Amino acid sequence: MPWSARQAEEYLLGLEPFGMRFGLDRMHKLMTALGMPQRRFAQIHVVGSNGKSSTVRFTAAILERHGLRTGSYTSPHLRAFSERIEVGERPVSEERLAGAVERAAAAARMIERTLDAEDRVTQFEALTGAAFHELAAQGVEVGVVEAGLGGRHDATNVIPSRVQVLTGVALEHTRWLGPTVTHIAEEKLAVVGDHATLVVSELDPRAMEVAERVARGHATRLVRVREGIPDVPLRAAGEFQRRNFALAAAAAEAFLGRPLDPLALRRAAAETRIPGRLDRVGESPLTLHDCAHNPAGAQALAEAIPCATEGRRPFVLVLSVLEDKDAACMLAALLPLADGLVLTRCENPRALSPATLERLAGKIGGPPAEIVSDPRAAVTRARELAGEAGAVLATGSIYLIADLVGDPGRRHGASL
Repeated sequence: MPWSARQAEEYLLGLEPFGMRFGLDRMHKLMTALGMPQRRFAQIHVVGSNGKSSTVRFTAAILERHGLRTGSYTSPHLRAFSERIEVGERPVSEERLAGAVERAAAAARMIERTLDAEDRVTQFEALTGAAFHELAAQGVEVGVVEAGLGGRHDATNVIPSRVQVLTGVALEHTRWLGPTVTHIAEEKLAVVGDHATLVVSELDPRAMEVAERVARGHATRLVRVREGIPDVPLRAAGEFQRRNFALAAAAAEAFLGRPLDPLALRRAAAETRIPGRLDRVGESPLTLHDCAHNPAGAQALAEAIPCATEGRRPFVLVLSVLEDKDAACMLAALLPLADGLVLTRCENPRALSPATLERLAGKIGGPPAEIVSDPRAAVTRARELAGEAGAVLATGSIYLIADLVGDPGRRHGASL
């Protein structure tokens, strides 16, 4: 009997304790056991520190409006694993996801017979295998794929992509990716293949040097995107989204090998919603969700706040940050804009305690902070503080937003 959506979810959640294990040996074996589905459609591979999911969604939307059957794979998710795999800009059904996960699980059991006893297929590997199987099964012509972490050893790096996109490089995950911007850029750009096209944003000079060197070494064309596309209104709020959209347009044009249709481009800009990115979820007071999770993301968010909040006051922040992030730098970017601060703790076990955030905020000199441990209650309190004329922004981690929009009491299982 085919797996139910619940069985698929339980299988994936059961893989969480195995955590992250870098290396592509398991993934190559898994793809072989699945029949090499990633070879049955073309790919665009998106790597970077921030903006990957938005760039993936924009790219898929642009290609879809140019007549291609397009799929995408993003991570993590907010409500359900099925959100990660989209075809025609719609998440796959839970039934189809269950079937794909069942196939991936069977392949995983097969290859684990050849592995050491303690070596197991991880949650992200199983999901990636299921995603590639499903995109192939649905006959997509091109899949736009977001790397989970880094690039070189990421499970997604088994695709022969024609176009690669680097959204930006910031100091993050230094334990795995290396201690400098140069190290991190090298890890992310290890996805670049021979005779491809690499699309990059405005980068730190050290990261740009790596991009230029990698492109030369692979005889790959390097496309630099320096600014947004003027006079193209975006449904998604924030100047940072204009930069992501410009990257997506350049990637789509490189893939198609011809200039984009202006009308199709404008439709993609006007119609594409990016969940969890300056997402307007409530009124009176205006309430926004944003997944900014590191200093670079927080700085980009800070620049967008005045426009996104329409200048409403008081402006109250709700924050939860993971322990492996530079919370002090994030607070330094956001607190000068806030009239109130409510600190909480998302359900992810790596979340910093609100008391730790309160101490950091006190050193920076932000507004008086309140601690409300439950994320939903924290937003309720922030809305009380803001009043009907004010604005509330919940941010600091995608896991906080997942707690706010997901079903209460349901595990999200979003390790990547």
